[in-house]
Amino acid sequence: MYEGNFPYKRYQKTLEFLRANVPSPASILDLGVRNPFVKFMEKEGYTVTNTSGEDLDLDTKAVINENIEIVTAFEIFEHLVAPFNVLKDIKADKLVASVPLKLWFSSAYRSKIDPWDRHYHEFEDWQFDWLLEKAGWKIKARDKWTHPVKKIGLRPLLRLFTPRYYIVYAERSSTV
Repeated sequence: MYEGNFPYKRYQKTLEFLRANVPSPASILDLGVRNPFVKFMEKEGYTVTNTSGEDLDLDTKAVINENIEIVTAFEIFEHLVAPFNVLKDIKADKLVASVPLKLWFSSAYRSKIDPWDRHYHEFEDWQFDWLLEKAGWKIKARDKWTHPVKKIGLRPLLRLFTPRYYIVYAERSSTV
């Protein structure tokens, strides 16, 4: 089912979590430009629309649409300076979002090639939970998983046991 050089474990875990919490068919607004994972969601029966690459720190119009029922954000919020603004402005009632967890043994990701491809935040799970709750979301399900790498050394060994990704399913809190 998963071909090529795609990050098999991350895609598999994300798709399993999505299936369990938001079964298809469903219409999704996926934050970020169209990416390889969208094809996997569409194969599962989801109808997916992506944002168009706008700076979501400055322009949240895409998530203010009242007709959106589900928003997904897979490894997006760590790239934003102010993810609270987007989370607060989302009008959908359901959210599935994943973020890379902060690793005590590794500094935050920063691409050496692309100056825009960097992590402003790498969260601890409690920080992401708090951010969601403060923005008006109630977490209904969560999961974590590791991201082993095929290298030798202390950090690759630690990656075998230390969760790297955190995913949540949340619903709009009735108090907001």
